[in-house]
Amino acid sequence: MLFNSFIFLCAFLPICWGVFALLRGRRLFQISVCWLILCSLVFYGYWNPPYLILILGSIAVNYAFGHAQNLLHDQGKQSRPLMAGAGLFNLGLLGYYKYAGFITENINALSASALPVPEIILPLAISFFTFQQIAYQVDAYRGETKEHGFLDYVLFVTFFPQLVAGPIVHHKEMMPQFRAQRTLGINPDHLALGLVLFSCGLFKKVVLADNLARYATPVFDAANGDVPLTLFESWGGVLAYSFQIYFDFSGYSDMALGLAALFGIMLPLNFLSPYRAGNIIDFWRRWHITLSRFLRDYLYIPLGGNRKGKLRRYNNLLMTMLIGGIWHGAGWTFVIWGGLHGVYLIINHAWHRVLKGARITHPIYKLAAWALTFTAVSFAWVFFRAESADAAFNICRALIGQNGAVLDYRLESILPFMADLIRFEGTGIGAFPSVYGVLWLGAAAGIAWLCPNIYSMLAVKTDQDSLLVNNLAALPKGRRTLLLAFMALLLVVALGQIGAPSEFLYFDF
Repeated sequence: MLFNSFIFLCAFLPICWGVFALLRGRRLFQISVCWLILCSLVFYGYWNPPYLILILGSIAVNYAFGHAQNLLHDQGKQSRPLMAGAGLFNLGLLGYYKYAGFITENINALSASALPVPEIILPLAISFFTFQQIAYQVDAYRGETKEHGFLDYVLFVTFFPQLVAGPIVHHKEMMPQFRAQRTLGINPDHLALGLVLFSCGLFKKVVLADNLARYATPVFDAANGDVPLTLFESWGGVLAYSFQIYFDFSGYSDMALGLAALFGIMLPLNFLSPYRAGNIIDFWRRWHITLSRFLRDYLYIPLGGNRKGKLRRYNNLLMTMLIGGIWHGAGWTFVIWGGLHGVYLIINHAWHRVLKGARITHPIYKLAAWALTFTAVSFAWVFFRAESADAAFNICRALIGQNGAVLDYRLESILPFMADLIRFEGTGIGAFPSVYGVLWLGAAAGIAWLCPNIYSMLAVKTDQDSLLVNNLAALPKGRRTLLLAFMALLLVVALGQIGAPSEFLYFDF
């Protein structure tokens, strides 16, 4: 079920929240938790009901491992075999469903064998709920999880606003909120915050991301079909996809946090204007923040982090990002994407060593650093989006002008002064560059780079765990009223744009 579908907006969400509010109003707190779990399972099972058995089985096994570890800690003990068993179970589950086909294909290619490639439908959100539970198991081994009931654990994993594409939440963020929920009613300020965030996110998805997809998709489809792309077509498509995934994931993150707030739950911030980053390190502090946190705490630091010398640090960075790449998808394009970001991070850290802590504040340097960062990120998106490595390299060759520079004939009347420099003719794909394509890119760039993000508009703060702290009531009344009216307008525009709902890009992971 998609957040941007009519069945979710007009049926699932009103019924789910309405019954939840009714139960809270009657102080039936435990029943309201059960209701929220039921709704979350319906939300998940709507996509593929048989896989409900998979997620419930995963929850039951992980809870049993964690409970056993907690019992041992009560006796002053811990069990490494228990943690290893839990890890093998989770990685085995993820490996089979997500990577079995990829591994088999590569074995066949390397050995000239003909092993049957398993045709497995990827379970929705398996990467997210697996990582979430791996973190829980590691913390249970360390003695950092407190005893809690089975229902709280089920809700921790299945809570529908964050189940499908994050944020990847931590038990210490969620369990205290679930316990507090047993004594709390509906908070009007949380309700207002939730509606504002959800409206903003829906607008980003259906108005911005989905319209930008119209200019990105034909370019990548053409590359996959070996259609020669020109310089402008390729750059137009790559930039369109860069902003498409930006607003798609930003929109989902806003909607997830907003939906959770409707139920009185504050999720951690997961997206904070990453295209304004001046370097790759800062980019990963702003993009998919909770995934970066997971990779840092449960992979990079255990590998040694930056504690064992420069070369070991660079190796750890590369390994972490390669695993982060393959987490996103079973394909060599994702490995290359992760490897590129690993190399970017190594170069960034090496540059910091050259500067020896000096801060260069000259505007030209800052502008150049930002432009280089955005270009590097956009280039890496080619491999993230392309259907195959061959398609990605087709685009890369076009990006450097190997196939020539041709503009859409419709632009000749606008750019007559360039007639002696560039050919104007019908393009092979007819999607970009066009007048409307340029306008959409300009609008997307202006919003991403120049407009305040929704969290600064709301004066939202975060606590030490990056959880949202609702500050809406502290805004001046006039500003709050204007903001709510503006978000209502965005919601109306977004609802008017909804047709056949398109999936969020991160739903595939």
